[in-house]
Amino acid sequence: RSEGWFLLLLHNKRSTPSLWKCVFLTELQVLYFLSNVCVRTINVLLLFYSFSQLNVLPSFGFLFDIDGVLVRGRTPIPAAKTAFQKLVNSQGQFLVPVVFVTNAGDCLRQKKADQLSHILGISQDQVMMSHSPLRMFKRYHPKCVLVSGQGPLLDIAQDLGFSQPVTIEMLRAKYPLLDVVDHDRAPGVLVSLSVILFGEPVRWETNLQLIIDVLLTSGYPGNPYHHENYPHIPVLACNMDLMFGHGTFMVCLENIYKKITGKDLKYEALMGKPSELTYQYADYLIRAQAAERQWKQPIRTLYAVGDNLMTDVYGANLYNRYLEEKNSRKDSKTWIQNELASSAATHCRSVLVCTGVYNPHTEVPLDTKENFRFDPALVEPDHVVPDVNAAVDLIFQLENFAPN
Repeated sequence: RSEGWFLLLLHNKRSTPSLWKCVFLTELQVLYFLSNVCVRTINVLLLFYSFSQLNVLPSFGFLFDIDGVLVRGRTPIPAAKTAFQKLVNSQGQFLVPVVFVTNAGDCLRQKKADQLSHILGISQDQVMMSHSPLRMFKRYHPKCVLVSGQGPLLDIAQDLGFSQPVTIEMLRAKYPLLDVVDHDRAPGVLVSLSVILFGEPVRWETNLQLIIDVLLTSGYPGNPYHHENYPHIPVLACNMDLMFGHGTFMVCLENIYKKITGKDLKYEALMGKPSELTYQYADYLIRAQAAERQWKQPIRTLYAVGDNLMTDVYGANLYNRYLEEKNSRKDSKTWIQNELASSAATHCRSVLVCTGVYNPHTEVPLDTKENFRFDPALVEPDHVVPDVNAAVDLIFQLENFAPN
């Protein structure tokens, strides 16, 4: 028993104000009562603090590869549906900015968006093809351009903003003989001021022959070749992937040109993963989404989720290096960087999933062609996860993200 006594006066609201209850409590009882109050108060404060530390507005965005991450061919990967249930709210709105980045270039963005509709309803503005950054090359849009690749090339070019696209088939029809002697039989002159390589063509020999002729004659096919036509007219290329894409065709074109001229074929721009320009444009689309949703918090980190070391991982790590060094490049911005505006992102993290082409036993090349210098140090992913669902869980955990 404690020798101390405390008087606790309690007002009885059911009685008159003058009526009080006197309750005598021991010191131990008072301490027990106060300790319970303190513990409960602390628990409430801790709970409030823990919720206050969770982010309800995104400061990060997703760059999802498509083939091997979300689908295999036309079949959805089961983990993709589970992952996307975590990325949208009850109204179907994305909780974080998301861009789907693919090296495909043989169709319009809308068609690719429609192909993903069985997983999640998305808009074409969230889809980025290998040729999508060409939208920013507005100085070429009003000019005559020769386009090479597969699919509805004229529709793709016009959708990107080009007003005078010419296909290889159109060029063949206009120059059936490419005869520089009999000018009476030669059709009218076609001036091509630039060449755009959308993707791998079907008939390589025809495309290689006519593109080389256009390059050697500065856009006047059929005219004699003069050595002074260097540097050649601008060439813009999409998708340099040597394993699964357009890269092999580009290597052939470069070697033929050098064999004839003794000089290197130079590109005005290279697009498609892993090019830096592709990630700059994806970053731009992420910021546009955040602005449209009126999310005030800047997007600081991009997470590139893919299955290919040489494109997805390499490209993300290359862009991360660019972001880390961009402060020292402020005085040397290119016109395209100014067009895209400065990024608020400070990091681009690579997340490798094991549901696609990734093979842990595949060796990476030591070097690649001159137009794109290869650094073997950039093929190491920041994170490796089983599938895209695990990737979303990991990133939410890393970002301490708890949406409303």
